[in-house]
Amino acid sequence: MKHTFSSKKIFFAVLCIFCSSAVFSQQPIPEKPRILISTDIGGTDPDDNQSIAHFLMYSDLFDTEGLVSSPSYGSGSKAELLRMIDLYEKDFPQLKKHNKNLATPKYLRSICKQGRRGAAPYCGYMTPTEGSEWIVKCARKKSDRPLWILVWGGLDDIAQALHDAPDIQDKIRIYWIGGPNKKWSTNSYAYIVENFPNLWFIENNAAYRGFIGNKKIADRYNGNYYDIYIKGAGHLGADYINYYKGQSKLGDTPSLLYMMDGDPNDPYKESWGGSFERLPYSSRVVIDRPATAQDTVPVYSIIEFRIKGPVTDIPADSTCFTLTIGKQNWGGYHLGNGVYAVRHTTYYLGTLPYTIVSDIPGFPEQKGEITIENVWPGEKRATDYPVGKNWFTDRGDKNLIENDCLGSKTVSKWRNDAMEDWGKRWSWLKK
Repeated sequence: MKHTFSSKKIFFAVLCIFCSSAVFSQQPIPEKPRILISTDIGGTDPDDNQSIAHFLMYSDLFDTEGLVSSPSYGSGSKAELLRMIDLYEKDFPQLKKHNKNLATPKYLRSICKQGRRGAAPYCGYMTPTEGSEWIVKCARKKSDRPLWILVWGGLDDIAQALHDAPDIQDKIRIYWIGGPNKKWSTNSYAYIVENFPNLWFIENNAAYRGFIGNKKIADRYNGNYYDIYIKGAGHLGADYINYYKGQSKLGDTPSLLYMMDGDPNDPYKESWGGSFERLPYSSRVVIDRPATAQDTVPVYSIIEFRIKGPVTDIPADSTCFTLTIGKQNWGGYHLGNGVYAVRHTTYYLGTLPYTIVSDIPGFPEQKGEITIENVWPGEKRATDYPVGKNWFTDRGDKNLIENDCLGSKTVSKWRNDAMEDWGKRWSWLKK
């Protein structure tokens, strides 16, 4: 006997399949992440102010436990964090009408801490700061959730915290906006990667640049974003014009976006803050002779210049000579027994001349060149830092490169969505 389905039965069957599929594909609502932001706000790059404004307007999405001023370079300070919170407080009544879960200004002030001012010496750490001690305190809280540390500057307070309390390494996860920031904290980076290679660590050296706006593109998400979304939007909006004339750089914001969209526990997964791949090793190149343009090193690698010089009474780990490279000066250290060293890294490509000089009698001054290649981590060397399975970095796929920046397209593809979403929150401040 031939059996047939009526149209009603077919409709019912299809409906059941659809509903079942919808149930199984629905993702559970993620719990709020615990975060601590370490920033060099108030220093030489004002995009931290832009990213702090972004954070304040999305503070309902996080359990924020700390805001640490940690300027490896420049005049950044806790006072600048407090000034931004003062602006937020003026806008808070209006913002709260739209979202009652935003963090209160009073609470945010209570978790602002001052970290180290200036870069760490060669050993990578120095003495505890209010900021580093706060990191330890937050990391040691009893919680089933890790403490995510979003680093918008140098790693100096992170290194200090790990040095003072190595037990926290399994309790924290780090998303670092590296690149130029790596240049200012080579010593703290070297200390961390040498002594804590099994940290859960995202080293974003280049992908973040996919979020930097282009003022030459006259559309609503780049050159015209301020006029369309921010102009006239409260006190935070009035302040925004002071940074890059209102052009949105937001170089540190991808770390926040990573926590807002997607699964932060899965760095391979696409998210507004990028997707990443495992770093097999962290490149370290030791140069113990005058280099030439034929000597190549990977971009973002730690370049360690070592010089054998006179044995002196200079205390170990004290600055006593100068490396000049890329039109910038870097202090070098006496490690003892006539061994001198200085670390450097760069995000510039091409051949860079350098000099090494000192006032120490008999010190062998050097002049040379070194060529930076756009590969990371590059070919394996015996001097590289080994890292564990949870150290991640920009994806090396050539199809994801924009403007020589590795992995940039993993961020830029989502930029318009993220900026549109922020624009909705700016509208809350337009009466």
